[in-house]
Amino acid sequence: MPAPIRSWAAPIALALMAIVLSGCSTSDLPSPKKTVIALFGAMEKNDQAALMYLLDMPELMRHVNEDYALSADTPRVFTSPQQILDDLTHEGKTKRTWFSLQRIISKTEITSETTATVDVTFVNKEKSVAYLTKFGLHFVNGRWQIYSFKTVQGSK
Repeated sequence: MPAPIRSWAAPIALALMAIVLSGCSTSDLPSPKKTVIALFGAMEKNDQAALMYLLDMPELMRHVNEDYALSADTPRVFTSPQQILDDLTHEGKTKRTWFSLQRIISKTEITSETTATVDVTFVNKEKSVAYLTKFGLHFVNGRWQIYSFKTVQGSK
């Protein structure tokens, strides 16, 4: 006599669920590097809506001791998210500075399940100067968001 459906259906259902769940690992998530690439694409298109999606504005506004435009002697203080968006689009200082330099997106370091850094080197070929900037990202609401730009090295 064949076994009742209940006796073998439950183990099969559990096995199928395990297979589906194992396919949803963090390796399937977009990489932090893709978020940084998307940032430069949004800046190039002056797409402020995309920037709002890619950036953690409240965190960016907390970083007031450094100016991420690379060329400022004193840090600028942003008082609204719109000021950051304006700075990263159209004729904003950071957009003009970053887009006047060669950008090399290199090393990605995932420091925990929810934080990462992506190294971006901005190269001024005329002056033979390179600026290494670490883009800080964290995983929030199912996506990587950029929360800081920290220039860690300028060299000739």
